[in-house]
Amino acid sequence: MSLDDQPSEMTRPIQPADPHCAPVASLPGKALELSGYGSFLVRALWIVGASTLAVFLIFLSTGRIRLSQSGYSIVGSLVYSACIALPSIFLLTRAAVLYTERFPRLIVLIQGLLLVFTATLGSFAAAGILVFAGVIPPSGYGRELHESLPFCLTIALIFGLSISTFETMRYHLQDANLQLRTRQVEQERAYKLLAEARLSSLESRIHPHFLFNALNSIAALIPSDPQRAEQTVGNLASLLRFSLNAHHGGLVPLSQELKIVRDYLEIEKTRFGTRLRYEIDVPESLSSVQVPPLALQSLAENAVKHVVGQRPEGASIRVAGSRAGNRIQLAVLDDGPGFSLDAISPEHGLGNLIDRIELLYGAEGRLEVTQENGQNAVRMSFPA
Repeated sequence: MSLDDQPSEMTRPIQPADPHCAPVASLPGKALELSGYGSFLVRALWIVGASTLAVFLIFLSTGRIRLSQSGYSIVGSLVYSACIALPSIFLLTRAAVLYTERFPRLIVLIQGLLLVFTATLGSFAAAGILVFAGVIPPSGYGRELHESLPFCLTIALIFGLSISTFETMRYHLQDANLQLRTRQVEQERAYKLLAEARLSSLESRIHPHFLFNALNSIAALIPSDPQRAEQTVGNLASLLRFSLNAHHGGLVPLSQELKIVRDYLEIEKTRFGTRLRYEIDVPESLSSVQVPPLALQSLAENAVKHVVGQRPEGASIRVAGSRAGNRIQLAVLDDGPGFSLDAISPEHGLGNLIDRIELLYGAEGRLEVTQENGQNAVRMSFPA
């Protein structure tokens, strides 16, 4: 988020023979654009009036003007303030919007040049208005301008650039606080999504049908293949333990995730038998890559539920991984009909996974569904 510097105004009173004027300092350009020119005008008029009064009191206290001249001085101050401050606000606002990000080192110089420009033209205009209104005689125009212009330039640069710097620092601080709060909210959301993923996975693992099928398969194996029954019990325990103790930091080694995928598929294989055929083809070199916990397992579970479980002939599932340049690609492929991610609701396991990938990797993380060689592939990719 960029911060735009725009000057707000500071005016200087005049008396018929001793004119005074004042500058502007910046308002945030984007905030100005968002609030509209109506609120901009209200604020500009308020600042013009307030600064006119402030500068008038300063000159009254220093003896530059007498109380009997206060009416003429206030009128003159308002004329100079309006002629210099209002165009300065507009030009400096546009300059901040257009050039703050493009020329950050030159923005102060640009603002200074614009203040000199507006103070000069404003002084010419204000002196002319005072002559036209009869506040000063036509013969006094040159003297009025000669006395007012140096003072207007000095005050405009000093107060305009000072207030502009203050406004810039204030909005930079506000932007930093906003970014910090945004990161905190995103971090809390990431932790919540991870907790929901762990809970969802645990719920799916301890679903009565899942447990019933797993335990029934184990019971059927005990007489004929007690060693495999024991192995299946270990796989089930490992899966439940991992669901409860998924890494709190949001990432786990790929080798650990692959073990959980294999445990899950082995448990389901005791139920489906030859209907479930799977292979895991992930290079050993990727073992230490950090991945979201239960990410691949969620993809494998989706294939088992919606392809293997729905077809009498079952399906073949392949878990693959590769490195392409500086990106990691992990995929679960099956020979089912495929589906579209557009149909996935946020409450679905894959919807939760999409949110976690977005929070962990931003625009660099992707989950996509494609057809490859007659197979449906759900592919997850992220920076290595």
